[in-house]
Amino acid sequence: MATKQQTPFTMRQLLEAGVHFGHHVRRWNPKMKPYIYGTRNNIHILDLEKTVPLLNEALTALRTIVAAGGRVLFVGTKRQAAEKISEAAARSGQYFVNHRWLGGMLTNWKTVSNSIKRLHELDAQLANDEMRKALTKKELLQLTREYEKLERALGGIKEMGGLPDALFILDINKEDLAVAEARKLGIPVFAVVDTNCDPDQIDFPVPGNDDASRAIALYCDLFVAAILQGLEMELATSGKDTGTREDGGVLTGKKAPAKAKKEEKKVAEDAASEEKPADDADAKAAVPAADGEEVKAKTASA
Repeated sequence: MATKQQTPFTMRQLLEAGVHFGHHVRRWNPKMKPYIYGTRNNIHILDLEKTVPLLNEALTALRTIVAAGGRVLFVGTKRQAAEKISEAAARSGQYFVNHRWLGGMLTNWKTVSNSIKRLHELDAQLANDEMRKALTKKELLQLTREYEKLERALGGIKEMGGLPDALFILDINKEDLAVAEARKLGIPVFAVVDTNCDPDQIDFPVPGNDDASRAIALYCDLFVAAILQGLEMELATSGKDTGTREDGGVLTGKKAPAKAKKEEKKVAEDAASEEKPADDADAKAAVPAADGEEVKAKTASA
């Protein structure tokens, strides 16, 4: 049982994924000094001996949150992360934002919920052949464009049903609005912090390269595994069987809060009636490493 509650990874995996490569020394944040091993060719090298325990701590904490019925929102809008973030959310039955973080997405959830409601209405309207035939070409084009815009911005959270219980963020400098909103609401933030980041604003920081595609893929795999283990623990506790969604995601066995409250209210009313009481992307140049390997150096954008 103990092994099921662990998310195994090796130091070699971290090295091969380039997790230890930081940014150019000119771009560092002094608060990252405790996690930096040294420099090579003016590139900061992260100390993986510090990364490993913090990564383990983050995986364990996220697994515990999910096991208690929590939901996770993956956030990563940069080019290298967008696709991997959406795939990770789908694999773990969670939610994601990978296009653009809209201001107030968490702190103004009521307004966002209205936009999500509109998205569902458009989805149903455009899926109905009779309703489509009743529209003029211009009206159909306008509705289609509105739907695509909302789907791009809110498609990853349209089934979330309420605020998430945790955020996993890639590139906290780019996603600073998401970090600020989560902190304001007291939602724990799990994030990869590169050498140009401020780790103090993150509840569960993981020092590492937040630009390399292989590193991003590894983080996603590890956090997805932790979430799936948390779901298994939750289902085992509740005595339910693990299921699989039609789209390949994992059934969590939970209902969206609003829907759950409606059903609980209906049950209570029935019982009462019967019983009567009741990119900023970095430009990266290849520089030769001392051991002959290729090191991806991060330099400031032009």
